Amino acid sequence: MSSEIEKQKASSNEELKFKKANSALLWIVAVILVLVAAVGNIYFKDQFAAFVRVPVMAVLLLLALAAAAFTNQGTTARTFLKESRIELRKIIWPTRQEASQTTLIVMGVTVVVSLVLWGLDSLIVSLINFITNLRF
Repeated sequence: MSSEIEKQKASSNEELKFKKANSALLWIVAVILVLVAAVGNIYFKDQFAAFVRVPVMAVLLLLALAAAAFTNQGTTARTFLKESRIELRKIIWPTRQEASQTTLIVMGVTVVVSLVLWGLDSLIVSLINFITNLRF
């Protein structure tokens, strides 16, 4: 029984090493693709028009994104995005009427607070004017 556990540990260690190496290789590929897109765009600026360079850059960047998506971090990010979409579906969004009423309340409070601040500012300016105009 202990030999089976040791075999499982050994195989899981080998699998982990393979995943790390695979992830590193995919990151290198992604970085190289981004660099090729950037340098190629600059290098071929005079030889090709923008309508040729832009799609080529888009394809290279999409390939880089796809390579990055299959790394360990990319897999984690994809899982996070899937879970985020599930959580977004659970949210109860306000109706149009509730959103409009809340917007009007916020606008009203903003106007009231701005008037109060304007009044305080005017009062402070008047007070400072009075103090600075005093002759001793």
